Amino acid sequence: MVLKSMVVAAALLCALFAPVAHENDDVKPELAGVKCPLMPKKEVKETFAVDYAGAKVYFCCKGCVGNFSKDPEKHAVVANKQLVDTKLFQQTACPISGGKLDDSTEVEVSGTKVKFCCNNCKGKVEGEKDAKAQMGIVFAKDAFAKGFAKVEPKKE
Repeated sequence: MVLKSMVVAAALLCALFAPVAHENDDVKPELAGVKCPLMPKKEVKETFAVDYAGAKVYFCCKGCVGNFSKDPEKHAVVANKQLVDTKLFQQTACPISGGKLDDSTEVEVSGTKVKFCCNNCKGKVEGEKDAKAQMGIVFAKDAFAKGFAKVEPKKE
């Protein structure tokens, strides 16, 4: 009886302290060459990550983790871009209209390939000469919700 109680107690402790699984844990991020969203000249490290939008955003150091955690919405554009760069999210529709993607409209927005539904939407981004403004058009909260979706684990 004592042994059975000890086994049950050990199982409960394991359950309490086991790592929490996230929906994207089966999808491994591609971190090679990915830059910190807050310090864009520094590469990210897998140990410095924050849960965001059902996935993880990676940083170069503990300080950036803390700054991001204080106000994630302030950094949503760069965080959303990184979710695409790490392949945790993929483009599914035009970020401006939500329409079907046309392969002939592909452009790079701050190093990330993005497609649109038509040349009018593509032109809205290309018309902005400032990289930050282009990113805002494509990766802002509403645009990101229209055009990108979390990569789901492959079912075997």
